[in-house]
Amino acid sequence: MADSLFDRETLLDISVNIIPMVIILFFTLFLLFFSPFPDYPFAQVVAIGLHVVPFVLLGLLTYVAATVIER
Repeated sequence: MADSLFDRETLLDISVNIIPMVIILFFTLFLLFFSPFPDYPFAQVVAIGLHVVPFVLLGLLTYVAATVIER
């Protein structure tokens, strides 16, 4: 299984971070399509930022954790 980025055990270890990423992605898409702030672009940008920043940071943390586990 040398052609795979991470092996099965590593994917199981990082799944605790992948599940919250899916949840954040779901709520981000829900916010984009059913926005409670149609007349307030600043509020919408802040709300999207509060979803995107944790998603990106959690993705980075997940990748770093997976590479450390692989060593």
